[in-house]
Amino acid sequence: MDGFGGAPRFLAYPRTFTVQNGTDAVLKCQIAGDPRPSILWEKDRTPIEPSGRFHVEAKGNMYSLLVSRVTPEDSGLYVCKAKNNVGETYAAATLRVEAAEPLEEGDPEEKAPIFLVRPSSMRVCRGEDVTFTCRVTGQPCPVLHWEKDGHKLSDLFESSHFSVGKEPEDWHFLKLFSARPPDSGVYVCRARSGSREALAAAVLLVEPLAPGLLDEQSHGSPGNGPEQPGEQQQQRRRRAVTQSSVPEAWALPNGEVPAGAPGAKAFAVSAGKHAKFRCFVTGKPKPEIVWKKDGKPVAPGRRHLIYEDREGYFILKVLYCKPQDQGLYICTASNTAGQTLSAVQLQVKEHRVRFQVPLADVEVQEREDAVLECHVPLETIPTAWYLEDKELQPSHKYVMEEQGALRRLTIRDARTDDDGIYLCQMKDKGRSIAEVSVRGMIVKRLPRKLDVMEGENAAFCVETREAVEGICWSRNGQELQESSRTVLKSFGRTHLLVLVHVTREEAGVISFAVGESQTSSQLRVKCVKRDPPSSPVAARMSTEHSNAALLTWCPAPDVHHRPASSYVLERQELSSSEWVHCLTTDLASLVEVLGDSVPCEADYRFRVCAVNKYGRSGPVEFPGSVHLVPAARLERGLQDTRVRDGEDAHFSVELSASVRGAWFLNGARLGDEEGSGGRYCVQHCKTEHSLLIREARLEESGAQVTFVSSGIRDSAMLQVQEPPVRIVSSNEEAPHAYTAGERVVLWCELSRADAPVHWYKDGLEVEASESLVLEREGPRCRLVLPCARPQDRGEFVCDAGGDSVFYNITVAEPPVRIVSSNEEAPHAYTAGERVVLWCELSRADAPVHWYKDGLEVEAGESLVLEREGPRCRLVLPCARPQDTGEFVCDAGGDSVFYNITVTAPPVHVSPVPEAQRCRTLLAGQPLLLECEVSPPGAPIRWLKDGEAVVPDEALAVQSEGCARRLIIRSVGLSEAGTYTCEAGDAAASFAVTVS
Repeated sequence: MDGFGGAPRFLAYPRTFTVQNGTDAVLKCQIAGDPRPSILWEKDRTPIEPSGRFHVEAKGNMYSLLVSRVTPEDSGLYVCKAKNNVGETYAAATLRVEAAEPLEEGDPEEKAPIFLVRPSSMRVCRGEDVTFTCRVTGQPCPVLHWEKDGHKLSDLFESSHFSVGKEPEDWHFLKLFSARPPDSGVYVCRARSGSREALAAAVLLVEPLAPGLLDEQSHGSPGNGPEQPGEQQQQRRRRAVTQSSVPEAWALPNGEVPAGAPGAKAFAVSAGKHAKFRCFVTGKPKPEIVWKKDGKPVAPGRRHLIYEDREGYFILKVLYCKPQDQGLYICTASNTAGQTLSAVQLQVKEHRVRFQVPLADVEVQEREDAVLECHVPLETIPTAWYLEDKELQPSHKYVMEEQGALRRLTIRDARTDDDGIYLCQMKDKGRSIAEVSVRGMIVKRLPRKLDVMEGENAAFCVETREAVEGICWSRNGQELQESSRTVLKSFGRTHLLVLVHVTREEAGVISFAVGESQTSSQLRVKCVKRDPPSSPVAARMSTEHSNAALLTWCPAPDVHHRPASSYVLERQELSSSEWVHCLTTDLASLVEVLGDSVPCEADYRFRVCAVNKYGRSGPVEFPGSVHLVPAARLERGLQDTRVRDGEDAHFSVELSASVRGAWFLNGARLGDEEGSGGRYCVQHCKTEHSLLIREARLEESGAQVTFVSSGIRDSAMLQVQEPPVRIVSSNEEAPHAYTAGERVVLWCELSRADAPVHWYKDGLEVEASESLVLEREGPRCRLVLPCARPQDRGEFVCDAGGDSVFYNITVAEPPVRIVSSNEEAPHAYTAGERVVLWCELSRADAPVHWYKDGLEVEAGESLVLEREGPRCRLVLPCARPQDTGEFVCDAGGDSVFYNITVTAPPVHVSPVPEAQRCRTLLAGQPLLLECEVSPPGAPIRWLKDGEAVVPDEALAVQSEGCARRLIIRSVGLSEAGTYTCEAGDAAASFAVTVS
C-alpha cells in the first residue's frame, strides 16, 4: 500500500511577481513524488516548448522555467503540472512584465522606430490646407524629419508655408498651408531612434485651377485679391523670383542651329528630331512654372514632356518635331512675390526629300487593328518603321507592306502599350510621324522606360477611362503590396505607384493591369557616382580683430557634379605637427575662430576640406597664422562627494583652457602630498584639475572643498558616512526543510553590533510572539520558531539595510502513524455476528481510507465507518459469508491489515415423532411428510430410496420458515418406500407403505 502516498505534491509553490521589460524571469517550484513526476509548463493554457527564450531545468526536486528577455506579451498565467502513475497536481503563478524606464541617450539597447500609423496619400484642390499625420514609436523617442522629393522642406518652402509638430500619444503631423501645384510630390517621413531609422511615404496631388483662371493669375500682379493680416510684412520678407539664366534650347541629336527671331532667341531643329528647352529659376517659395506656345499653355502629352531635372532645371521637351511645332515658346515663373518669363523661337526645318503623302494620326479601340499608310516619292526608296526610338521588325504583330510608293504598317490586336508615336524613315532622307491612339480602359499609359538614380523616388501614374476597382501593380510579374517604401494609391481615375528610395535590385518591368488592359514600363536604376568632393578654393584668413581669425573659402567649381555635404576645419599649433579637428559646418562661406575656442595660448594655423558620404577632399591651408589666447571658463564644476569612512574622496574640475589653480579645504590651502601621511594629492592635466583626499575620516564630513583660478571660484561639500553594514555569515545555505513541531533557528552575523536589522516573511515584516522569537546577541541576530507549523513555510529575509540574506523554509506535517489496532485479534466470525475493526492514529485530524480486497469501501447499512478523535472503526452489523476477505485501514504513510473469515451456522433437523415416521396409506390417499429445519434459510433436499425427488404435477416440495414439506396428492403403489429430508449432515426419514 506504499504507492498510495507517492502522488506528486508541491513542497514550494511558484510565486507571482513583476519584472521589467527586457530582463530575465525565473519561475521556481519544489515538487515531491514517487515515482519521480514528469513536469509540464503551460502559459495561458498553452503548453510551453523548451526552445528559444524558454528554458526548463530540474535540479533534484527543484524545477524552474527561465524566460529570457521578457516582453509585455510574456505576461500571463503560468501553470506547472506534475504527474506520475499515482496521481497528478498543479500550481499557478502570474507573471507581469512592465515597460522599462526610458533609456538614456546613447544606450546600446535601442528599439527601431515603428510606424503604427503611416501618413496617407491625398489629392486636394489649390488653396486647401493639407495635413499629413502619422504615429511612431521607438526607443529612445524617435526624432522625425520630413522631406519632399528628396529635399528638405526648408530648402523648398518658406517657414510660413508649412508647420511640423507633435501631439500626445506619439502622433506627429506635417501641415501645408494653401497648397499649390508645385507642392505636389512624394513626401517622406524619416523617424530615427538612436542609430536606427524607419521611413514612411505619401503622395500629394494638388489640382490646379481652371486654365482660364490660371492664365489670369499668371499675368496678374502680386497681391491681387484680399490679403490676410500681416501679408504685406510676409511679402517683404520673401525673396522675389530671379531668373538666374534665360531658357536655353537644344536640337537633339543634331545640335543647335541659331536662326534669329525678333525679341527672342531663335533655334532651329530638323523635322523628326527632339527640341529641348530648359530654364533655371530660383525663388522662395518655389515658383510655379507654366510653358506656353504662341500664348497657349502647353499640356503634357505623347510628344510634350514637362519636368524638373536633377540639377534644378525646368524642362520642356518636344519629341519628334513637326512643322506645326514651330512657334514662340515662353517659360513663365511666378510665386507670391512676383513673376518673370523668358522666351525662345523654335523653327522646324523639313528635309528636302519629303513624303508625297505623310502619315496621318490613327485612333482605334483596344483589340482592333491599327493601319498606318504613307507614300514615298520614289518606289525604290527603302524605308524602316519605328515605334519611337525602337525599330520594328516584321512579325505577326507588325505587318509591313510595300506596294509601289505605298508603305503600310498594320498593328494587329492593338493594346495599351501600342499607343505611341510611330515613324516611317526613308534611308538618309526625311521621316513621317504619326500618333496612334489606342482607346480602352487605360487612357494614359506608363512611359516605356523610366530612368532614376539609385536612392531617388520612382513615380508611376496611370489614368483609366473611369474609376475602377481590381487594379494590380506588379514588378517582374510579382504583385506589389503597400509598404513603408511602396505607395499604392488611387484617386478616382488616377492610379499612382511610388517606389521610395529605389535600389538597383528594384529595377525591372513595372506593370499596371485592370481587367484585360495592361501597360508596362522598364524601370532602370542608375548607380550614383561615389566620388568624394573636390577641394575648396579661395581660402583666406583675416586677423583684423584682436584674438580672432576670420576664415573664408568657396566651394569647388564642380560642386554640382561632386557636391559636399559639409566642410571640416582643422587647426594646428605651430609648435606641433598634429592637426586637430576644430569644427564642421554645412555652409561654404565663412567661419570666425575666437581665442575662447582654442585649448591654450599659442600660434595657430588652419586648413579646410570638403566632405560627403563617399570621402573627403584634400585639405587646403589658409595662408598665415594667428596668435590666440583662450579665456578660461568653467566647463565642468565641482560636485559634492559622498564616501564611506576610510574611502578615498575625489574632486575634479574642468576648465575651457589650460591654466593654473589652487585647492582649499575649509579655507586652508592644500599642496601636493600635504598633511599627515601625505593624504592630499593635487594634479593638473591639460584643462582638468583634480584633488584626491586619501582615507577620508568621519570628522571631515561637512568640510568645504574649494578650487580657485583666475576669475574662477567653485566649491563642493565632502560628506563622509559610516561604512555599510554587511552580513558576514549566516546559515542561509543550510537545508531548511522541517517537520511540524521541530525548532527552527535562522541566524546571521553582522559586521557591526549596533546595526539595526528587520526580519520579513513573504515580504511582510514579522512581529515577535510566542510562536516567533527574535533574539540579538551583539552582532548575531536570530529568528526562532520554537514549534514549527505548516503555515510557517515561506521565504524569510534578514535585511540589514545594504545587505540581506534569504531563507526558504518548508514545514511538512509529521507522518501519520497507527499507534494501536485490533489487527492481531482473531477475526473468524459466524454469519450474523457483529464485526468491529478499529485502529488509533497518532493525529486526530489525519484522514484514513478503508479498503477491502484492494477496493475502497463505501459506507452503507451493512458497513458502517465511525470516527471518534484519533480512533477509527469499521463495523459490520451482521456479518455475511461474502464479507470474507482482506480489510485495510490506510493512513497515508502507515496501514493495518485484517483478514476476515465469515462461516455459515450448522444445520439442524428436529426429530420426527415415531408416529409420523411410519405411514401406511391406501392407494389414492394424499401423503404429507413434514419436518423442522434450522436455521430457517438452510437448504435441504428430499430423497426416495436414496434418489433425489423431482417435483412435478403429482409431487410438490414446500418450505415455510423452518418447516419443510413433501406433498403427494394421490399416492399409488409406486410411491411406497423410504423418504429422507437431508440438510447437511442431518436428516429425517419416513417409511411409507401403500396398500
